[in-house]
Amino acid sequence: MNLPASFEEKMRTLLGEEMDAYLACYEEPRYYGMRVNTSKISAEEFRKICPFEITPIPWIKNGFYYDGEHVSPAKHPYYFAGLYYLQEPSAMTPANRLPVEPGDKVLDVCAAPGGKATELGARLRGEGLLVANDISSSRAKGLLKNIEVFGIGNILVLSEEPGKLEQYFTEYFDKILIDAPCSGEGMFRKDKKMVKAWEEHGPEYFCKIQRSIILQAARMLKPGGMMLYSTCTFDSRENESIIGQLRKEYPKFQILEIASYEGFREGMPEAMEDPDEEIRKTVRIFPHRMKGEGHYLALLRKGEAVIPGELPVKKKGAGKIPEAVDEFFRDVSWRLDGARLDIHGERVYYMPQGLPDVRGIRFLRTGLLLGELKKNRFEPSQALAMYLKKEEYAHCIDLPAEDERIRRYLKGETLDVEELVPVKEKGWRLVCVDGYPLGWGKLSKGMLKNKYLPGWRLC
Repeated sequence: MNLPASFEEKMRTLLGEEMDAYLACYEEPRYYGMRVNTSKISAEEFRKICPFEITPIPWIKNGFYYDGEHVSPAKHPYYFAGLYYLQEPSAMTPANRLPVEPGDKVLDVCAAPGGKATELGARLRGEGLLVANDISSSRAKGLLKNIEVFGIGNILVLSEEPGKLEQYFTEYFDKILIDAPCSGEGMFRKDKKMVKAWEEHGPEYFCKIQRSIILQAARMLKPGGMMLYSTCTFDSRENESIIGQLRKEYPKFQILEIASYEGFREGMPEAMEDPDEEIRKTVRIFPHRMKGEGHYLALLRKGEAVIPGELPVKKKGAGKIPEAVDEFFRDVSWRLDGARLDIHGERVYYMPQGLPDVRGIRFLRTGLLLGELKKNRFEPSQALAMYLKKEEYAHCIDLPAEDERIRRYLKGETLDVEELVPVKEKGWRLVCVDGYPLGWGKLSKGMLKNKYLPGWRLC
């Protein structure tokens, strides 16, 4: 592979005697990874049912390598059931190393396409709030889909400038992840088009953007909260120097140790104009040291915790559950809190607790879309199907992954299920594959009318 001469010279200075090993890695194939959705299935249980040959990624407990040259996990029904996300192995590290706990209020600042946001949301386990933002509205739509496929409902999906978010969320979040836009040097092996992009917009272009984002995020973090900054580039101006500038602006930020792995290399203060020895606690990932692409990570804490002020909270719903919604949820094992319902036109949403008032901000989703009210009848949403577990809904049709009807269902076809249910039965059915929900169908006379979301269908 032909690397730009200026890039190669910089890497030679950075790596020294390791440079030959680094260049040799370009002759090796890229690595493919999948990350298990632990809010639906444990990594151990997934290994038992996984239809592909997989091997563990040693520094990611729920991460596995697979042979992307010979298998296509994105076409398997388990992918549509949200059991895993396909993600480059090193890119799994930032969300894995940010210590998110159930109940946290978490922000993913630059979240599309959702690889990191889905992991953060899964670890919240339905408690707290995940705010996932991407400035591009088209990318934010893909982000929302990935979050809903994962069955995450305690969400606020936004498409805004981070600077505008700051006006709404001052010192609000317990945890913030910034996977910053960068020059992408760490992805040259994975995607050769990144080299041309680097020649058009190099580190000088991105470090100004990164500095702005991290300072804005710093003001949205609670005192005592944690922030993880990451890039997929090697340039110190986008990595160590950004952290150094943050600490100059806000001296209360402390750099924390990151759970180690033998392939990690410590941060390099010697590459900074104004060296800070604390930078050695940050982590560099090089593709010649481990089976993944290039990355940089820094974990920080914002001083000591104090009792925060309260932000204006969105007004609660009226508390009354529409009759059609109530009737549908009699078949669901958990009860709705009417105060958390928010109805806009036909659409019914279930809001996260403590969600602030976000009027005036561009959002794609607030909370879990339960479904739509149409002429006093309720039609459940695709998002609700993915949020539910099989045992939480009274009427399910569960088929094995090998049943050809699963693939037909994912393509939007009507199914004959007469041998599975009495002909007289009718109404909504939650369609599952090996016990994991895929979507809805409407049963009548032994035939299942397909209600799988058209935009998600298998081509």
